[in-house]
Amino acid sequence: MPRVTVHIRDEWLTVPCKDTTCTIQWLGFEALKRYTKNKPDNGGLKSIKDIPFVVRRCQGHGLLDSDDTIEDVLEDNDFVELAIEGDSMSPDFIQCQPGVSHLTAVYREPDDYLFLDGNSLSSLDLVNLGKGLYKIKLTPEAELKVVKSRELLDTIVKENRVVYGITTGFGKFARTVIPVSKLKELQENLVRSHSAGVGSPLSPERTRMLLALRINVLAKGYSGISLETLTAMVQAFNASCLSFVPEKGTVGASGDLAPLSHLALGLMGEGKMWSPKSGWADAKYVLEAHGLKPVSLKPKEGLALINGTQMITSLGAEAVERAEAIARQADIIAALTLEVLKGTTKAFDSDIHELRPHPGQSQVALRFRSLLDSDHHPSEIAESHRFCDRVQDAYTMRCCPQVHGVVNDTIDFAKNIINTEINSATDNPMVFSERGETISGGNFHGEYPAKALDYLAIGVHELASISERRIERLCNPSLSELPAFLVSEGGLNSGFMIAHCTAASLVSENKVLCHPSSVDSLSTSAATEDHVSMGGWAARKALRVVENVEQVLAIELLAACQGIEFLRPLRTTTPLEKVYDLVRSTVKPWIKDRFMAPDIEATHRLLIDQKVWQVAKPYIDKYRMEYIPESRPTSPTAFSLESPASPRKRVRLE
Repeated sequence: MPRVTVHIRDEWLTVPCKDTTCTIQWLGFEALKRYTKNKPDNGGLKSIKDIPFVVRRCQGHGLLDSDDTIEDVLEDNDFVELAIEGDSMSPDFIQCQPGVSHLTAVYREPDDYLFLDGNSLSSLDLVNLGKGLYKIKLTPEAELKVVKSRELLDTIVKENRVVYGITTGFGKFARTVIPVSKLKELQENLVRSHSAGVGSPLSPERTRMLLALRINVLAKGYSGISLETLTAMVQAFNASCLSFVPEKGTVGASGDLAPLSHLALGLMGEGKMWSPKSGWADAKYVLEAHGLKPVSLKPKEGLALINGTQMITSLGAEAVERAEAIARQADIIAALTLEVLKGTTKAFDSDIHELRPHPGQSQVALRFRSLLDSDHHPSEIAESHRFCDRVQDAYTMRCCPQVHGVVNDTIDFAKNIINTEINSATDNPMVFSERGETISGGNFHGEYPAKALDYLAIGVHELASISERRIERLCNPSLSELPAFLVSEGGLNSGFMIAHCTAASLVSENKVLCHPSSVDSLSTSAATEDHVSMGGWAARKALRVVENVEQVLAIELLAACQGIEFLRPLRTTTPLEKVYDLVRSTVKPWIKDRFMAPDIEATHRLLIDQKVWQVAKPYIDKYRMEYIPESRPTSPTAFSLESPASPRKRVRLE
């Protein structure tokens, strides 16, 4: 029989709907009857027929018309809230971070699966799992390892051995032996007491990443989790039943205890949960609506669920993937700016970069050569100033391979550590079924990802720092030979004046965020955990730095495209014209002042979706793979012992 879960004030009620042709108004009255039925004073309500109310969806808070039928606007197991006139908005409805969740009520479970074995998950896979592109399954090999690990734990309990976290307390209470009859209560108490985080909840995407990563780590078979509990976690992930996980509260050793405890608490049917269908609701109702049962913890399972670096690592995975995406698009944006500012391509000559063969530097220089003026992609803009008297460009253009290059190398370093951490067992104690013993260690310490993400923030910030200086050059008429702030009728119009200020403010904010959190440590747990990583904050601020970098580069991309307008009818190279066309498909030219924030956000979205990279990548790949001859244009300011026979000297790369 179809049913709807209705939230009234502080209670959740399940209302069976024998006849789905009944109206939303009928559903409201039926829910009110059930609400007042067990209240001594009818809940302070008099005649139900006279109570004014509205019914809205829990997810998205959309109002439902009282005359609509249930079958027309609701599905089986839908969640709605009944708001009585005069009542304030229910505190049960928790706001996620705005603008980040794409897992809405229209979300449909994907058909494709990603198999987890604890050894082969990548940061890109994890981000895609967060986006809802895949469901997950355990490999048969992983299931077998989990079963063997659990068998050893069951033996330990059966033989009444004293083992940390299994038959003892935790931290300072490690020497306190717990009776077998209370081992289940021990694990439940652990999760409840450690669910002490604060702040806004992680977005649904980030919570999916956190849950998927914890499943992957448990699938390695060294944590002692039972296959039954791990399967329940997989089912919850596939249904997008996601616990309320506050973003603050971890010191990154012993693992991310607070956030992972909140993750486990929802799986136990306690606290709050979110799903695309229900929005935020009591965990037990969300699980029930999806045909799932709360997890019943066995010995050691509470500890297995909460001990590890998955909060740091899952946020770190998103940070490195977004950093990698913006770094390669930064090269394209800078190349477009160089064209607008009439810079030279000579600083990107391959011979220069072979003398300082850092991988990132060589890669960036190649991208610039593939996009800028050449025999293969001639630029009318470049040709128009070939015989100018400028000797060399400012560092913000000339040194892009050196500055952008080290960012690329930094991202590669951080990504390698994050991907290793993704497939690492970070529990304690570790359960070695093949040796028949458990061993206490320190794999839960988050110093590795914490240090890597601090370094990532410092590295990727430089993309925004140099970009802001290029924006200044675009907006400053004494440096650009373009109208002040890239707008006609300056004075009447302010153009990009404050957009540049926004970029400057974001760069300044990043300077503070780049202070490494992992240099700090505070002793916790009565000096038992006397050195910690502070990796949770390292991950969160790395994400903030990356987002600020994206927005600064969005402003530069807008400014560079606006600069092109003042150089028309001259055209730039084919790949850069494609980038210009992409931006103009979303944002029209700046003829006079208008509301600018939507333009910045639309361009930011192009960068997040990697549309700029997708447009330019075929040209970069063609240049790299087909060994297109390198063009070395000459000008009166380029010294050479022998005058070339033609305006361009072509040298084929071997």
